[in-house]
Amino acid sequence: MSSDRTEDFDFHLPESLIAQEPARPREAARLLDATQPDMFADRHIRDLPSLLKREDLLVANNTAVIRAQLHGLRGEAKIGITLDQIQPDGSWHVLVRNARRLKVGDSIAFPGVQDTARVQALEPGGGAILRFSAEGNDFDAFLQKAGALALPPYIHRPKGPTAQDTSDYATIFERNKGAVAAPTAGLHFTPALLKAIDATGAQRCTLTLHVGAGTFLPVREAEISEHKMHSERGIITPETAERINATRKAGGRIIAIGTTSLRLLETATDENGIVHPFDGTTSIFIRPGYKFRAVDMLLTNFHLPRSTLFMLVSAFAGVERARQIYAHAVASGYRFYSYGDACLLRCAHSIHAHHLGTVE
Repeated sequence: MSSDRTEDFDFHLPESLIAQEPARPREAARLLDATQPDMFADRHIRDLPSLLKREDLLVANNTAVIRAQLHGLRGEAKIGITLDQIQPDGSWHVLVRNARRLKVGDSIAFPGVQDTARVQALEPGGGAILRFSAEGNDFDAFLQKAGALALPPYIHRPKGPTAQDTSDYATIFERNKGAVAAPTAGLHFTPALLKAIDATGAQRCTLTLHVGAGTFLPVREAEISEHKMHSERGIITPETAERINATRKAGGRIIAIGTTSLRLLETATDENGIVHPFDGTTSIFIRPGYKFRAVDMLLTNFHLPRSTLFMLVSAFAGVERARQIYAHAVASGYRFYSYGDACLLRCAHSIHAHHLGTVE
């Protein structure tokens, strides 16, 4: 079963289930194990190693979140800016609040620093291209002074992100700066959990997908096929591609840590299930009807109603199964969104003849 109507991916979520801070310690978060057909097991993230096999390969996203929220001034006008994606020429695609106060060529100042930004292009709907006076390491230093974390709008911080958020909203895998939002499934992992995973004999590797500001945007079109997916930059090294292909050949399972890892893997995988090295952008929109080429299991947090990520989960687990999973999560008090709990899913629609979702 598949659907093209956005309303079919709606569900009721009590606001009390939207997590405002993560579980402490992180591996104490709950884990809804939906890998077995027709049943659920209520576990915790710390139980993940017991669900793995020696032949498994876990693939995590090593992007690092930047301080992407900026407050600028054009004259007296306050301009809110959220960095989205760096462009090949070094300029930035951004989302702008109060964009009507801007025109091409305007200079934007930032209180407390010397650096400025010039408007190179304006887009309908509040997008813009800005060229900052600082680049490279100087730009990183500028963000440290002038920027703030762009926390999702459902995490309420009336006075802005806290010092605790700076560490809470960072994953243990982070290495390459460039994400606006954290790859939230990775937030659950700690050194102790990685040590327990390694003790099972299962392998780990990473890729990079810089999560953009568009990840928070709801689907506004009535038909999901009319939704224009945002573009994000991703890298899979030849070494990582080789490890994934070797795992597949040996009969192991590819387990994506988060939807960002899954989306990049599916982008880089051909119709024969071979993962290729990748360095570019992806705007892949995975929705019901999609046949998965790369991933056998998915660890992911619980996503927003009517979002492209809930549509991805529905494609991966099956539409009816996804509804059951989310209904169970709501009824059982699981915590939702970035700082919330997680679920472990098996792929219902794969190109591979052998199905690797069952935990023995």
